[in-house]
Amino acid sequence: MENTARKLISLNSGWQFTGPNGTCQVDVPHTWNALDGQDGGNDFLRTVCTYCRRFATPSFDPAAQRVYLQFDGVNSSAAVTLNGKKVMQHNGGYSTFRADITGLLLEGGDNDLNVQVDNRANDTVYPQKADFTFYGGIYRDVTLVIVSAAHFDMDYHGGCGVKITPIVEDAAARRATLKVESRLSGVEPGDPAVTVQLTLRDAAGAQVAAGTGANQSLALTGVHLWNGTADPYLYTVELQLCRGGTVVDCISRRCGFRSFSVDAQKGFFLNGKLYPLRGVCRHQDRKGLGNAITKAMHDEDMALIKEVGANTLRLAHYQNDQYFYDLCDEAGLVVWAEIPYISEHMPGGRANTISQMQELIVQNYNHPSIVVWGVSNEITISTKDKADMLDNHRKLNELCHEMDPTRLTTLACYAMCGPFNKVAHITDLVSWNLYLGWYVPGLFLNDLWMDFFHLVYPNRPLGYSEYGAESMPNLHSAHPRRGDHTEEYQALYHEYMLRCFDKRPWLWATHVWNMFDFAADARNQGGEPGMNHKGLITFDRKTKKDSFYLYKAWWSKAPFVHICSKRFTDRTEATVTVKVYSNQPTVALYANGALVGEQTGDKIFTFSLPLTGEVALEARAGGLTDSAALRRVDTPNPAYRLQKSKSKSANWV
Repeated sequence: MENTARKLISLNSGWQFTGPNGTCQVDVPHTWNALDGQDGGNDFLRTVCTYCRRFATPSFDPAAQRVYLQFDGVNSSAAVTLNGKKVMQHNGGYSTFRADITGLLLEGGDNDLNVQVDNRANDTVYPQKADFTFYGGIYRDVTLVIVSAAHFDMDYHGGCGVKITPIVEDAAARRATLKVESRLSGVEPGDPAVTVQLTLRDAAGAQVAAGTGANQSLALTGVHLWNGTADPYLYTVELQLCRGGTVVDCISRRCGFRSFSVDAQKGFFLNGKLYPLRGVCRHQDRKGLGNAITKAMHDEDMALIKEVGANTLRLAHYQNDQYFYDLCDEAGLVVWAEIPYISEHMPGGRANTISQMQELIVQNYNHPSIVVWGVSNEITISTKDKADMLDNHRKLNELCHEMDPTRLTTLACYAMCGPFNKVAHITDLVSWNLYLGWYVPGLFLNDLWMDFFHLVYPNRPLGYSEYGAESMPNLHSAHPRRGDHTEEYQALYHEYMLRCFDKRPWLWATHVWNMFDFAADARNQGGEPGMNHKGLITFDRKTKKDSFYLYKAWWSKAPFVHICSKRFTDRTEATVTVKVYSNQPTVALYANGALVGEQTGDKIFTFSLPLTGEVALEARAGGLTDSAALRRVDTPNPAYRLQKSKSKSANWV
């Protein structure tokens, strides 16, 4: 439904940006840390910069319309003035905020908009300590919204004014209730001339149901369920605000009918059926751009997540762009959404955790993909006031259930946070960030840790919110070991973890850290300062590491075959082992056109062959092929070996 009752005017272009190096013209999305936030040294600029823009007062009727100024994301605090008068102050870098500026606009003239953006260190706004870069700037869209004086509310925590709750009464019988609650602005309570008309449409646009009233509950039969990646079916709720029979405002939002639950002994259930959640985490930043990314880049990320076959996504560690949540709805991904309450509890930041959680829930309540609200991440790393921290967690947990009784709560615990820590037993679910086999030796410790927790707390749903190992696609070894940052060790690590999880289907969810390499300016590891290289894909999204194809073999149904270590060309061994990943049952390997062998197996296939001179390899599986080239050399190629960092602090902590 086209919203003819509202007019949107982009303010993305033509800003004057003033920073330490002077003034220049920029368009938003923009960040001043696109380069220094990715080059290491933990010295990216944290300061106050100013964005200024002039814009003409739009054509509107002051007696019948209102004009809102909307920001989709400014990191991390924004002080907004218009024509020298304060509009608003917003603290929190990842959510939408807006204000009614009707009374501040100059009649028939140009308006001076000034935004002071602050990403300085402080003890009141999260995040302040974390393993990623806090890019300063107006890094999402800025828009003017012209709306009727009577409209669906735009002032409540940046939400859309409509709360849609699809309730599946019986998944097997496809019986459900649609509950719609409207928050109205500019309307006198009980005004008989004002009505809200609701229309529910299926994916083809056909009307399914209709009703009248600001708050409605519609009983439905034969509903088409939103059924994860297999069938992410979406309905559309259309609402029209009418006065005297005339439509003065309208809003359209999609919804999905699904039920879910978690059993500590069996795992996650979607629509009454066991649905193991296996997926990845995502950071939104890009090489050379930081967080100032485009819709096309969001689309590319989603296409890659779908290609690997993930069915769940942890959006760490902050609220994402609304556009990306829409993509998650469409893809059928089960989403963990969280606020950046991370690494250290700040007593002065309690109010900010509350406001960020309120914005997260209100702005994202209607997304069927979201099933859990995450209240914190690794909060025990450096927290001193534990009593205050625990109390804040209880308040956040209660707030989530009060604002949204339909979803579950969770948190991600730090590796060194023991299973008996009180913070791990506040939310409905719990997951751990564990890097056993990477930061500490012993992959087998994962088995011991999981089994111990499950033994001690058999009724407490447990998941893995982060696990991983760093790798650079240019680093290789025939004898990979922990800490070498080779593509081969990362692959071995993830092979172990996937088998480990398969033995424990009761885990409610597992999330690889990370889908993509990302910037962490405090790091200096892997030969590239300022980066965390635990991604399955490189920061620029151009190189899929072998581990990507390992997960694709485990999760994806799209047929493929992949030869591992194909960037490891120069070899010194007389006999080499060639590993192949595929989701096909049979794989054959050819060397210079001659058959090396054919195997029937499960996802991982290994072949041994003598190496002399140059060898052209080809793997064949189910009509698919992949190729690689090896070369026998006398001495190891030094480019394949990690050059140890001279930094005194290679890791961010």
